[in-house]
Amino acid sequence: MKIKKDDKIIMLSGKDKGKKGKVVKVIPKIGKIIVEGVNIVKKHRRPKKQGEKGQRIEVASPINISNAMMICPKCGKQTRVGYKVLENKEKVRVCKKCNQEMK
Repeated sequence: MKIKKDDKIIMLSGKDKGKKGKVVKVIPKIGKIIVEGVNIVKKHRRPKKQGEKGQRIEVASPINISNAMMICPKCGKQTRVGYKVLENKEKVRVCKKCNQEMK
């Protein structure tokens, strides 16, 4: 997967189109990511103890990775991600717009 945890992304489609956020969790098996502040759904929680009230909590739900595009930390533009192999045979991610390495 080209998007990793702690990357900044922008939403390309869906109800949160245009929103930016940080990736909290990546689920490569199903090709989804969880982004803070994006795709928030309300979840009903039952009371755990007697006398406690049930509540509605807001939780970030997974989105498909194809609906998100990475924001380059160097140039600040939304970009596709490429790969480059260095001399020491290390594979690094590269911004397609400014050709700078991404951490």
